[in-house]
Amino acid sequence: MSLEKLSVNRAFGGELTKYKFKSEVLGGTFAQFNLFLPANAAYGKVPVLFYLSGLTCTEDNATQKGCFLGPAAQEGIALIFPDTSPRGAGIEGEADDWQFGVGAGFYVDATNPKFAKHYNMLSFVTRELPEVVQAAGVPIDFTRQSIFGHSMGGHGALTIYLNSVLKGTKVYRSASAFSPISNPTKCPWGERAFTGFLQGGIEEARDKYDATELIAKMSKEPLHILIDYGTGDNFYKQGQLLPENFLKVARDVGYDEVQVRVRSQEGYDHSYYFISTFGADHIHCMFFLPYLVTENDSPVPIKVHANFLKA
Repeated sequence: MSLEKLSVNRAFGGELTKYKFKSEVLGGTFAQFNLFLPANAAYGKVPVLFYLSGLTCTEDNATQKGCFLGPAAQEGIALIFPDTSPRGAGIEGEADDWQFGVGAGFYVDATNPKFAKHYNMLSFVTRELPEVVQAAGVPIDFTRQSIFGHSMGGHGALTIYLNSVLKGTKVYRSASAFSPISNPTKCPWGERAFTGFLQGGIEEARDKYDATELIAKMSKEPLHILIDYGTGDNFYKQGQLLPENFLKVARDVGYDEVQVRVRSQEGYDHSYYFISTFGADHIHCMFFLPYLVTENDSPVPIKVHANFLKA
């Protein structure tokens, strides 16, 4: 599984490199991903933040439009941008629907025999890709990693993070999401994905692939989550995202705004205009809670990714 370097671009004093390798967990198809290394990686290993993209996207969308590279360079954090599905599996019907299949792997490991050989994006993101990058000698410290994403990728980031906490492994130090599919067992996108990829359908997904169901299982384990969504997002209005469901359960379990912060952004939509507006927040992850003040009445900054990755 050696890495083939496809391109290199200088950016913000660091380097953005596109790689390709033959993936075992994706059924022997070739996988591409982008990796940004900040300038300080020349002097030692740096922490890393994985970004998971949404439906129809590739490894390039967020790299080019998310406005993440500058803030990551400032913080000295590497970024990894995987693709959203296997490519070239040749499965009948996999490219017929933009909401399912090619470009829409949903960050699950498929159990439906039709897709089980190739559609294993969960194992790709959490196991194979880090192993391949580490084996290549890239100066990344995988003991300091966090994860974020958009829409389908926000779903992936939240469920991967919460599952790691529930298992007691705490592989990821924090998670954040833009417009995540927060309760996918109760929305059309999730129903389409789970009934297609999973032999057990919705019931199989409920235990592993639904952030709202997962946070309900918590016993006040420490969490570090930030979510942004736009009130002008048509997919939010159509009931695809359901962030209120996630927030309600988080509060019912006992998580406050320091541990689980969900922000509604007035008038913003689902696009990269929205993501790029708040992208720096999700790297620096500094936001202010108005009711938390210091002795001199200054607002208290609450940091997520940059704080926990550099600890």
